[in-house]
Amino acid sequence: MIYDISQTLRPGIPVWPGDTDYEMTETWEMSDSCPVKVSSLTLSTHTGSHADAPCHYTLDGLDSASTPLDAYLGPAQVIDLSASVGALVTSDDLKGKLEDGVGRVLLKLFPAFPHEGWDPAFPAIHPETIDWLAARGVKLIGTDVPSLDPQDSKTLDAHRRVAAHGLAILEGLVLDGVPEGTYELIALPLKIEGSDGSPVRAILRSL
Repeated sequence: MIYDISQTLRPGIPVWPGDTDYEMTETWEMSDSCPVKVSSLTLSTHTGSHADAPCHYTLDGLDSASTPLDAYLGPAQVIDLSASVGALVTSDDLKGKLEDGVGRVLLKLFPAFPHEGWDPAFPAIHPETIDWLAARGVKLIGTDVPSLDPQDSKTLDAHRRVAAHGLAILEGLVLDGVPEGTYELIALPLKIEGSDGSPVRAILRSL
């Protein structure tokens, strides 16, 4: 069984307030004089389901092209906290739920993914929770919300804890309809030189 946990890139896809709107423009149209259709894309590096590169939140961080890929490929546990989470996910929310030895954790925080609008009050991750997960061997944290930190955060404390532990981040996943459990995650960022992030085609495959 394969679950596609990616947002569909499309006109009108919600983006971070003030960020670049998605647009696809046709460069060449198929016709008698042209055998192909070719388009150009305008979008943010953080549009839809995406991986944050370390240079997004640290001055000396790696870009998308240089980020090691191993964290984005392998067993991942989906944990649904959408019915109980408050403003911040704490380690208490995860105690008794995290399987031993899981290297990747995907947190469902929205009861239903808001495809048609932006929710500025999305739940975020307490920085202490990042430390707690890292201490248990987690190397990637993914979530269906747009950021590990609250929208109005100016200090990005959760991202800074990720940087301190060398973890990987996936944001904006769509986990609706995915039962809790462990799957094989495949969600590779594009090899874009200098980029602070990359859209991903994220899937989960039953083990």
